[in-house]
Amino acid sequence: MSGVEKIQLNNSPYAEGHVVTIYQQDIVPCALDILTDLVKYKTVTLVAKGHSIPTAVAVANVITENMMKGNSKILDIVVDSEETDDKPLLSIIKIVIMKTN
Repeated sequence: MSGVEKIQLNNSPYAEGHVVTIYQQDIVPCALDILTDLVKYKTVTLVAKGHSIPTAVAVANVITENMMKGNSKILDIVVDSEETDDKPLLSIIKIVIMKTN
């Protein structure tokens, strides 16, 4: 595994998929891990915080525009932030990718 963390979705409209937390890591190995999940599940949600957000966006782009072009799409993108003690707001992104075929 390339360092992604997998968590089963509980209360979500995309409950048949997985939530995958993205960290700052190499893009292609991470995209291959997500591609493996898309073979098993219909949807995968990428979640990233702070400096890991560009990695999550790049992984989603590689999957939908290169690896599975025409066979996948981005269902939803949610941008949010959370407040932490004694620190500025931390940005969060959630990208839901669905396999179409």
